Amino acid sequence: MSNSTLTRRGLLASTAAAAAIAALPHKAFAKELLRMSTLGPGTSPNLVMTTFTNIVNQALPDYEIQLNATGAATRHVLEVAMGRSDFCMSSPVIHALMRRKAAMFEKIEQAPELVKQLRTVLNFPMGVYHIAVYESSGITSMDQIRGKRVFLGPPGGAAYTTMQRLFKAVAGLEAGTDYEAVSLGWDAAAAAFQDGNLDVYCNPTNAPSPALTQIAVTNEIRFLGIPADKLETEGVQKLVGRPGFGAATLPAGVYGDNQTNDEDVTTLSVTVGIVCNEKADEDMIYQMTKAFFAGVEEAGDSSPWLKAITPEAAVQDINLPLHPGALRALTELGVEIPEAARA
Repeated sequence: MSNSTLTRRGLLASTAAAAAIAALPHKAFAKELLRMSTLGPGTSPNLVMTTFTNIVNQALPDYEIQLNATGAATRHVLEVAMGRSDFCMSSPVIHALMRRKAAMFEKIEQAPELVKQLRTVLNFPMGVYHIAVYESSGITSMDQIRGKRVFLGPPGGAAYTTMQRLFKAVAGLEAGTDYEAVSLGWDAAAAAFQDGNLDVYCNPTNAPSPALTQIAVTNEIRFLGIPADKLETEGVQKLVGRPGFGAATLPAGVYGDNQTNDEDVTTLSVTVGIVCNEKADEDMIYQMTKAFFAGVEEAGDSSPWLKAITPEAAVQDINLPLHPGALRALTELGVEIPEAARA
């Protein structure tokens, strides 16, 4: 047999093999790339959703989630609802505001329809609102922030609106009039506070927060709270009573010896979650939900903060139906599913 015959046969075989490979499903050779948006480093959602991403990327070779930690949650939910992104952090209060076309969604005509395109993958406790100041500032209460540079949260975000309303309810102070509401993202704000370029730094996060723990190593810090005589006022109760919100305690000493609070601080707690588009593949969401909670259980002892991330907490304060894949996974995990979680 001639070399040319061998070459022709080899070429034909290679061509046939290439055709067979091309005919196979794309996912057999390439991961499906997915985009997840969250808050910046130093926040609880970033920590939880980074963990979700790492667990899923390791456990499910068909998928690769890429994390985006810029921008505000209120913009992220619109992107997911429109099918421009795959996952994001959201919260019960955001869903309520979208349905009512209120607050930051007031001028978005399609908000009530867009929220119908969203589905919950899982909820988790975001933590409590920290209102931090340096002890050297002399600020010991909210009514002393007049004329100060204050980070409420990224402009247009739910945290910004919450803190703006809290300072108004407790101290009667208006953002932009009585104090400067500094426009920064989460990461930049943490750095600005650390550098002394902010007087007041607000962050809803689990305690102890890594970012604030780092600051408290070398600086005395104090956390401002809601005074007992203001807790039952109409303005504060409206905040406490919002979907996913409640009154909570930030313990004295949780940040070590450099936390100067003599007593526990009363503040707000909040539940958030991971959401996706209603058209997301059911089996994909099912696999991801199961893999995540299996990974969390495995890592529980080495990462104590994960103990609050449980299948039962996945439906806490829920006001947006679960995605069918998440519903199936959580049902298999023995979670009692509330009616509000069913489509």
